[in-house]
Amino acid sequence: MELKIEARNLDMRKGWLDKIEDEKAKLIRHYANLVLHLRVTIESTSGYKEGGYEVRLVASVPNDTVVVKRWGDKVHPLLVEAFDVLGMKLKEQVRKKQDHKGVKAQGAVLGGNGSGVIQRLFPHDSYGFIVTPDAQEIFFHENVLKDVGMNELKEGDTVMFGVTEGEMGPQATYVRAGKS
Repeated sequence: MELKIEARNLDMRKGWLDKIEDEKAKLIRHYANLVLHLRVTIESTSGYKEGGYEVRLVASVPNDTVVVKRWGDKVHPLLVEAFDVLGMKLKEQVRKKQDHKGVKAQGAVLGGNGSGVIQRLFPHDSYGFIVTPDAQEIFFHENVLKDVGMNELKEGDTVMFGVTEGEMGPQATYVRAGKS
């Protein structure tokens, strides 16, 4: 998970950074492949009547973005509350994906085959995403690559794949290089 921390109109404190890292570790433990990017912004908002600070979390997940905002006069409790709310929203996303078993995915019915294009690659983390002609997104891990290595793939490459329902949505059971 890529993490970006921003401070606006204030100096970042070590205690806040430590709390953000603790919360990031919990997210990774519970939602390892769901959150792709996380941006944490702490802003001094003395002009707001709600309090002196705003904590904003923006999490990028496959096919969506989850945003949580909290206002108050102390940052540490705002961080705790914001990450708790983010956790509940992520849990709901996982539940919704599990309820959609049997839906059409990436140009292929779950349990079937399809073709698509590599949309995003994270070679250092050994995974990526395929997008189908109907704009569905399929997760794949390096372990399912059949006739191609992770270092040989590029965004925009055409691939053939099998798909099944994973813990967090559609995922490839195999990926082969497609015909150009």
